[in-house]
Amino acid sequence: MNVMFFVCSRMRGSWVYIVTNKRNGTLYTGVTSDLVGRIWQHRHGYFAGFSRKYGCTQIVWFETHDDIKEAIAREKRIKRWKRAWKLELIETVNPDWRDLYNELTEWVPALPAVGRDDVKQGKGQVLPIPEFAPANIRDPAK
Repeated sequence: MNVMFFVCSRMRGSWVYIVTNKRNGTLYTGVTSDLVGRIWQHRHGYFAGFSRKYGCTQIVWFETHDDIKEAIAREKRIKRWKRAWKLELIETVNPDWRDLYNELTEWVPALPAVGRDDVKQGKGQVLPIPEFAPANIRDPAK
């Protein structure tokens, strides 16, 4: 079965993500409601702090949540994890440590801001889910 996913330039929901400076390098775990925008900020050193200090500009892992409280709780849990667990999390879905930013920006088209209800009514664009997308996007029933 070919699975499809509705996306728009301002995807609703919350995202937990990990950025790094290189393979097996420094890791930064964060949470946002605008994944593409937040990664752009990391890439351009928009905020002073840990990720800019250590050059964490490459997104290597992310997942989506419907509720920001759920995403914040997940981010806090991951931040407490041992480094080995974080490496395993990344390598399970991204064994080559590809920077997913370009793929992510190709996957998220520049469309007028529409919500999921708009897309269901045919006002959005339907795109195939990329292979790097988290499991809970590829198969929402999980």
